[in-house]
Amino acid sequence: MESPRVLFVSSEISPYLPESPVASVCQQLPSAIQERGFEIRTFMPRFGCINERRNQLHEVIRLSGLNLVINDADHPLIIKVASIPAARMQIYFIDNDDYFQRKTLYRDEAGEWFKDNDERSIFFVRGVLETVRKLRWSPDIVHCHGWFSFILALFMRKSFRDDPLYTDSRIILSLYDEPTPETFDEEFKLKAVNDGVKNKDLEIMTEPTFENFVKMCINFADGIIVAAPNVNEQYIQYAIENKKHVLDYQSPEEYIDKYADFYKLVAKRRRKNKI
Repeated sequence: MESPRVLFVSSEISPYLPESPVASVCQQLPSAIQERGFEIRTFMPRFGCINERRNQLHEVIRLSGLNLVINDADHPLIIKVASIPAARMQIYFIDNDDYFQRKTLYRDEAGEWFKDNDERSIFFVRGVLETVRKLRWSPDIVHCHGWFSFILALFMRKSFRDDPLYTDSRIILSLYDEPTPETFDEEFKLKAVNDGVKNKDLEIMTEPTFENFVKMCINFADGIIVAAPNVNEQYIQYAIENKKHVLDYQSPEEYIDKYADFYKLVAKRRRKNKI
């Protein structure tokens, strides 16, 4: 079978952000997958701590200009792009002055959780899906890294389910041992309701804990990768109970080939299921 097209949606990528398990994998993996013959696109948020001049980010005018409505307010979508020459990889950045001008990622300088992190995450993933639509590029696999990207599963399955670009796409979430955020905003459900997203889809978020958020996203995913050795066991068990394809934790020396095989497995199962 042909190698799938893979869309990487990552909360962090080095060298744009400091080294972390997510940032390191998301620099190495797309480049290595591309070298194995896969076609890729890679997206991340343009957090305010990213130095645009040093990293040579520039706006892509033809992709920018769309307004996304989040929590009853219009927010302009700005798309920027840069390259990692050593990895021969281009990165698309989702930007917006309201959400991504801050110099920290998810907490302020005093360590307080940003109350609008749910809105920021929603804006990010909807921005990715709208931009890929403008690129007219249909991914076979959408691989999300880091909790900030996970809600893409909900919106792709619901808001974008009738878009032919995504009809056959399958979603994989990589679970890391990330610091657990605080409880999400009490109005999370109101903010997430959108064209195609109904209250019943968000039922688990009646109590908007981080644990319920991850489980909700697993509900709409096709595959789960255990990307760190200390991932919360309840998420893995939940994925198994809900009949998701699960790839256990792989060693740093072997994970890229195992991920490539997993992409093909999930894509192949999808095609078989269509018959």
